[in-house]
Amino acid sequence: MKRNTTNLNITILGDGGWGTTLAILLHQKGFPVTIWGAFPEYIEFLREKRINKKFLPGIKIPGGITLTSNLHAALDNTQVIILAAPSQHVRSVLRKVKSCNYPRQGMYVSVTKGIEIRSSKRISEIIAEELGKVAIAVLSGPTIAQEVTQGIPTTAVIASAKPTVGKFLQNIFMTERFRVYTNNDIIGVELGGSLKNIIAIACGISDGLGFGTNTKAALLSRGLAEIARLGHAMGAQHNTFSGISGLGDLVTTCISPYSRNRYVGHQIGKGKTLKQIESRMQMVAEGVPTTKSAYNLSRKYGIQMPITKEVYQVLYKNKSPLVAVKDLMTREKRKE
Repeated sequence: MKRNTTNLNITILGDGGWGTTLAILLHQKGFPVTIWGAFPEYIEFLREKRINKKFLPGIKIPGGITLTSNLHAALDNTQVIILAAPSQHVRSVLRKVKSCNYPRQGMYVSVTKGIEIRSSKRISEIIAEELGKVAIAVLSGPTIAQEVTQGIPTTAVIASAKPTVGKFLQNIFMTERFRVYTNNDIIGVELGGSLKNIIAIACGISDGLGFGTNTKAALLSRGLAEIARLGHAMGAQHNTFSGISGLGDLVTTCISPYSRNRYVGHQIGKGKTLKQIESRMQMVAEGVPTTKSAYNLSRKYGIQMPITKEVYQVLYKNKSPLVAVKDLMTREKRKE
């Protein structure tokens, strides 16, 4: 597949923090970039202020980036479409895309880390289901938006079943401070990026309860083990989970002060309810719906995921975090 990057137009569907960050990164590389947002009032605010106050405060949006709530205009003459909507809204966004004269020869890149609750499907599966045979890729990794906008060295993975698509997009995204690797394991990359948010919630609960480094190390190592077990059952490559989009993303999300999922867990450990926490958050903590999806998948595939199970019980069944810890620690003895 030979594609010319000259005059390549890029559209980002979603005006959240990560979508805005990628828009800035790609604009700095000289690409014409358009951000589409679903809410006209907020897009108008962004046009006027040029700062994404809700999702990426303090970072200037360059004047050369187009902001629009008109999806037809956003998709006109674009070649790369980056899907940055929350996981539970991806399907509805794609159905809006389908109602437009969307580019069937374009490349669709998911940067959303989550699994749809209703169908238990990954984002790439939803894209294929809604748009048919289009070129699909996934960009994932330990990529805290605030750090990327500050030029802090960061690595990520672009996964595609087609090597030519992966290499082309690698060139699009890569900079001196944003290093991108290629991978052909879309399943593993998507699951690593999604399921690590569950473990981040568990680590946050541990922090909120006042536990220490020993506990977090146990959650990270055993959490990675259960992520890999489910991934293997679903057809992922085992070594993907020891890479950037697996272990790398897991560690970052579990320790970063910017992690929304760790924050949710921390507040739960401090005694807050999920409803109280979410009512005060502007951004979506993807680990919350993903916990339900992963719990359903573990039952479907017959995979033991004890940490995921306990996080599910805490989030959705009002189980006491301390009781969940006790139940994890007193499970039947087994070898590692």
